Amino acid sequence: MNPLLIIMLILLVVSGLGLIIFILLHSGKGTGISDMIASSVYSTQTGTSIVEKNLDRITIIFAAVFLLSLIALMLVYPQGTIVK
Repeated sequence: MNPLLIIMLILLVVSGLGLIIFILLHSGKGTGISDMIASSVYSTQTGTSIVEKNLDRITIIFAAVFLLSLIALMLVYPQGTIVK
């Protein structure tokens, strides 16, 4: 296998796993009855905290890296050109 292919595949897998992890770390933004009760009991502040903003930024970075590596793989290795 070509070293470029290996690097791009590793980048794709790592960014995909990071994207999954950071998406799951986001807090839910539900509007159901249970969320209304929980918000009144815990009296959470409205707005976005610094942690959530940083989590959003990291998620966007992982998404951009994933998208760019996927597009690069599609351009460099069109369908059927990777041989063993």
